[in-house]
Amino acid sequence: MNAKRLLIGIGIGVSIGLLLRPSIEQKKLTPEKALKLVKKTVSQTHTITGSWIHMIPEQVTRQNTTYEVYRGGISTKEANDTKQYEFLVDRTTGTLLDLIAS
Repeated sequence: MNAKRLLIGIGIGVSIGLLLRPSIEQKKLTPEKALKLVKKTVSQTHTITGSWIHMIPEQVTRQNTTYEVYRGGISTKEANDTKQYEFLVDRTTGTLLDLIAS
């Protein structure tokens, strides 16, 4: 009887663990979603005319913290000129880490 209860308990524990696993694991943004967030942020101050993003994430270190990021670029229209910006966006949070005029 004790062995049967033990096996039932283990089975229930494993089942619950498998069901909760996706919500426990930290989800990563897709490159498309990350680009959409960057464009939403940048469009508050600039008129965007084009954009691109690398599909493969890379690691960068800022202030002794390592981030997994996507690298990309935005083209904007300012006055009668087109200006290019490069950006780094955190793959986990969608935070814009760098936006540098190139």
